Amino acid sequence: MPETYAHLDTQLVHAGEPLPRIRGAVEMPIFQSATYEYAGEGRYDDVRYLRTNNTPSQLVLHDKLAVLEGAEAALVTASGMAAISTTLLAVLRPGAHLLAQNCLYGGTHELLTQEFGKFGLTVDFIDADRPESWRAQLKPHTRAIYVEALTNPLLQVGDLEAVVAFARAHDLLSIIDNTFASPVNFRPIPYGFDLCLHSASKYLNGHADIVAGAVSGSAALIERIRHQLNLLGGSLDPHAAFLLKRGLKTLALRVRFQNDSTLAVARFLAAQPSVTQVNYPGLERHPQHRRARELFAGCGGVLSFELNGGAAAADAFAARLRIPALAPSLGGVQSLITRPATTSHAGVAPEERRRLGISDGLLRLSVGIEATEDLLADLEQALR
Repeated sequence: MPETYAHLDTQLVHAGEPLPRIRGAVEMPIFQSATYEYAGEGRYDDVRYLRTNNTPSQLVLHDKLAVLEGAEAALVTASGMAAISTTLLAVLRPGAHLLAQNCLYGGTHELLTQEFGKFGLTVDFIDADRPESWRAQLKPHTRAIYVEALTNPLLQVGDLEAVVAFARAHDLLSIIDNTFASPVNFRPIPYGFDLCLHSASKYLNGHADIVAGAVSGSAALIERIRHQLNLLGGSLDPHAAFLLKRGLKTLALRVRFQNDSTLAVARFLAAQPSVTQVNYPGLERHPQHRRARELFAGCGGVLSFELNGGAAAADAFAARLRIPALAPSLGGVQSLITRPATTSHAGVAPEERRRLGISDGLLRLSVGIEATEDLLADLEQALR
């Protein structure tokens, strides 16, 4: 059992780290080995091998993430989509039905709508802000409900308390993608969710130099997911595991700064006459602002907004920026801007994007750790 500490900041640095230190090394070495000596293991999943997710580089992350999430166990994967797909395939059987939030990351949406059917799985989409409507979409074979803490890219905040209660009342697994919030702002497992997912490429790593995923929950559920992962092969390599562990140590410092900086950016954009819409739950005008304040320690480092002039104006504005790179992804130390219709949600049909409120001109800004004043000045000159 990894040692626990009272405060998240200390847990991020010390939880799960090997004691005594390996040969006195203050930082755990990279175990760049795929295979390990046989030690009498009786089960396939226990044989020490990189793909079976039980090597030192992986195990230290499992222990650290379990402490951070307030969960019994955790597991790292080769990507966020590996965490999502493997988890769903592990907990759902052919013929099962899933309820999913209607505005999700484009890759998740495409998985559910275009690939699920191949495995005999079905999905219906729910408005996470209207729990009174969910019961009508239940089926005898509904097995789980899936939501995002803060939706990508519209920054909606569903009724997460109702999701937990609904899942318990109807014997469903509750699954949440907590990528946008991170454990600094929200910990879903102590709140009542069964499984918590992350694209660890984003805030958990924080430096845009790896792709990784994570899932946490009960020991029994994580063992089921690990067995599935061992067979599907989406395991995290040792060097990426080292970079993820290193990035985690500064997570609290980065996210708290990004909370404050992004709120300042959102307020600035909301005051500009050329900006027609700002989506950020930290703003008092956001329809779920009160809920976000009750749930989260902060609203994260991502916002989205629209300009007069649609897609053409959005592209021209992004091209004039000097600090944010025009690139997909989010959660790193460098600010990034992207137009979701051409990146994260390019796989969603245009008519479906419009129905969800994702316009062709919507811009998503991931705020890094640059000085807020410099970022505001850059946004101002690009608008001007």
